[in-house]
Amino acid sequence: MEQELTRSKERRAGATGGYTMLALVAALAVIGIVAMPQVAAGSVIGDVVLIAAVAGVIFIAKGFYMLQPNHAAAIIVFGRYHGTDRVTGLRWTLPWATARKISLRANSVLSEKIKVNDLRGNPIEIAAQVVWRVTDTAQALFDVDYFRDFTQVQIEAAVRTIGSRYPYDDHDPHEVTLRAGHAQVSAALRDELIARLAVAGITVDECGFTHLAYAQEIAGAMLRRQQAQAVIAARTALVDGAVGMVELAVKQLADKNVITFDDDRRAALVSNLLVVLCSEQDTQPVISAGAMA
Repeated sequence: MEQELTRSKERRAGATGGYTMLALVAALAVIGIVAMPQVAAGSVIGDVVLIAAVAGVIFIAKGFYMLQPNHAAAIIVFGRYHGTDRVTGLRWTLPWATARKISLRANSVLSEKIKVNDLRGNPIEIAAQVVWRVTDTAQALFDVDYFRDFTQVQIEAAVRTIGSRYPYDDHDPHEVTLRAGHAQVSAALRDELIARLAVAGITVDECGFTHLAYAQEIAGAMLRRQQAQAVIAARTALVDGAVGMVELAVKQLADKNVITFDDDRRAALVSNLLVVLCSEQDTQPVISAGAMA
């Protein structure tokens, strides 16, 4: 029968403040010092008091540990998890317990550049930056081995998944792409990472792509395609604007009776205006003093 994974869950530990126990250690030390003259005099009671004081100091001293801000300690007693202490400063727990410390601070990871095929099968190079932190210390310590290595592997897997889910560039203006849909793609990457890292008690605060480019073997061809698309888009916008201007000019000339158009004159005027508006070079006007034939 397959054994199911036991999910850990963080709970509060039964640790106490260390300063109270430190004062108790000081009191026991004073008692031991006071009892030393009686020990020297051969008093049995002095011997008992000194031994008890020394044993008490050793017992208490073994339970001290220190927590810095944004750190926690998982308390383990004989291999069993007994809770997590998140209170900073000098702390104390039973001497036979182990306080396993873990950082709760944010970590920033820059993934390696990896090669992925996008939604259309084009090879691209992609890398991401991820800010993550531990939210459940029990899961991070006991549900995965080496949660930092686990996080690094899951980041790479998530980047590959998102990179193959979207196209690099757009053919459809309404399509979300890796290059243009930064907000949507980053949100999808964060959701993917949170889902993958939930088993380790880790959340992701922010993430985004730091490198995004076509792979070297197709970069030149894709650059030429992008340049061609840019030229076509510019030409389309130019022609659309020119046609609108010509249409407006002909309409206003006719409405104001500036000139009477027949089909030939209208065609000639439209042709001349389109040449002027669509030409990449400055045009030289030719002025005719006679009547248009």
